[in-house]
Amino acid sequence: MRVSFLGAAQEVTGSCFLVEAVGARFLVDCGMFQGRDAYQKNVDALDFAPERIDFVLLSHAHIDHCGLLPRLCARGFKGPIFTTSATADLLAIMLTDSAHIQESEANWLKRHPKLERRLHPKRRARAEPLYNLVQALASLQQVRGVGYRTEFHPHANVRCVFQDAGHILGSAIVEIWLGQPGTPPKKLVFSGDLGQPGRPVVNDPTPIAHADVLLVESTYGNRAHRGYAETVDELVGVLEDTIKRRKGNVIVPAFALGRTQELLFLLFDLTKQGRLADLHVFVDSPLATQATAITLQHAASLDAEARALLQGQLQGESKLPIHFAFTESADDSIKLNQIRSGAIIIAASGMCDAGRVRHHLRHNLNRAECAILIAGFQAQGTLGRKLVDGAKQVDLLGEQVSVRAGIHTLGGLSAHADQAALLAWLRQFKNAPSQTLVVHGERETAQGFADTVRKDLGWNALAPAPGSAMSF
Repeated sequence: MRVSFLGAAQEVTGSCFLVEAVGARFLVDCGMFQGRDAYQKNVDALDFAPERIDFVLLSHAHIDHCGLLPRLCARGFKGPIFTTSATADLLAIMLTDSAHIQESEANWLKRHPKLERRLHPKRRARAEPLYNLVQALASLQQVRGVGYRTEFHPHANVRCVFQDAGHILGSAIVEIWLGQPGTPPKKLVFSGDLGQPGRPVVNDPTPIAHADVLLVESTYGNRAHRGYAETVDELVGVLEDTIKRRKGNVIVPAFALGRTQELLFLLFDLTKQGRLADLHVFVDSPLATQATAITLQHAASLDAEARALLQGQLQGESKLPIHFAFTESADDSIKLNQIRSGAIIIAASGMCDAGRVRHHLRHNLNRAECAILIAGFQAQGTLGRKLVDGAKQVDLLGEQVSVRAGIHTLGGLSAHADQAALLAWLRQFKNAPSQTLVVHGERETAQGFADTVRKDLGWNALAPAPGSAMSF
């Protein structure tokens, strides 16, 4: 067995792993890089003869895990893409939206060549989309949905099972058995992105008992999340202070898939408890609206309280003092920027590097009475990371915008397990894997978590270098 670490090795984005074993050659994830130098890294990715890949196993529908699938298919991959049933449905909106954003931004940069040269001084040619809408739609024809806990055989010598990773709707831990007939198989496990246990909406990550080789994520492998109750208290405080006292707006850059639905659940629940009232919440993301609709279709995968909310209250049955509005058109989005106070605007992208949230930031970031709520991981080089790191001025759509609004990071809302939760999940293995490979974390974090696994669990663990390969 040989595993090549093509992405998410000593960094968080670009998840992509090439496995070569028992006559099979396949990928686990095929994600897009985000943050610093992302465009060129995505252009240079997939340098491994896509036409020779037999199949792809996909952990979930976040773009840093699935975003290069259309490019893979356009460059010659003809095999099936296996994922959970919910993820298969979500891909239809995630990949087409990604193509639309790329085409729109490439066209905008072509109309503003001087700005492109300033933003990308080392790039020789004008930006071109990594793939277009036609290619995204074509790649969806290769997707095959499989239920949780259902064994399937993508190759004569490979069998697989998806287990619930508790990260977002449809997220999976991937169990893979590799072996030729008559020989004992080796078991390879990919954790995918693991969720924080005890959180609303999604289930807790599924325990895994055995693995010969384990790849585990480490996004927050060097820290503990703030307590959930404490985080909720902070959220209430920020909303009350910003909307009631300061008379400003609250802008929430949120991933359209997962984080937006959890925020809606939380705001409704806080209103139900009487802790908040008269909220005006605008979900300014057609993608988030579609993702919420798909979440409804897969409500059986969620916990009971979330099912009750999604099947009733968000469909207009609520008589509580909270008002939800889902904006669709660009004109409706632009109108939101005329609101000077009292609005909670949830918009993608979650790292502030694309989508409608940038326009809302441009209109609110320089206003001291407003607040920006950061509720998810911000990769190095992204606008969101710059805000978290305390930037006093940022470049937004070609303009320099002063940062006067309050910047609040709600770490306790993360959809990723923190260090304690990651270790707790690992401790549920009945035997230590022969090799544990720590991925999906920035370099110091991944290496530090590997050290922690060696020290606390006594396991053989390391953080592979980007582009490296290992044989087992």
